[in-house]
Amino acid sequence: MLAGCPAAIASQGERGQRGHIVPHILGVDHVAFAAHDLEATCAFYDKLFGARIHLDYAPNGKSLVRQIALGAALLSIHQAGNGLELVARRPAVGGGDICLRWSGSIESAADLLRTHGIAIIDGPSRRRTADGLPALSIYFRDPDGNLLELMTVDDEVPAGAPT
Repeated sequence: MLAGCPAAIASQGERGQRGHIVPHILGVDHVAFAAHDLEATCAFYDKLFGARIHLDYAPNGKSLVRQIALGAALLSIHQAGNGLELVARRPAVGGGDICLRWSGSIESAADLLRTHGIAIIDGPSRRRTADGLPALSIYFRDPDGNLLELMTVDDEVPAGAPT
């Protein structure tokens, strides 16, 4: 559908009119969402995935925004009602829907969630990765109600097979 439009061509790193590569999107740097209790939400991700603090914006000693790294994924968690202006127009606690790529099997992801007493609300379900590979996903929620998906490449399905 978009394959022939100039923006889609540029996003694939095609050459422009003068032979230069047209600047394009490389990927998503981070995902931001609001939390009812920033400390509790960060503790959840740390307990589950071993989060590493990337940045903590804490004027006057109180964290308003904390960026945490989960492997190569970066989450920017904002304390709801933090008074900052550079946020979504209507930030809603629990409004996030985030898919994280998982390095292990879908069974290992499910085991991790069960070990921590976290309910799996769907899956394993067949999906496709952003780069078109067959995948399996399981879904669960964080303490704020954000929908989280752990996705792993399904090595049992040939790359071209329908999912």
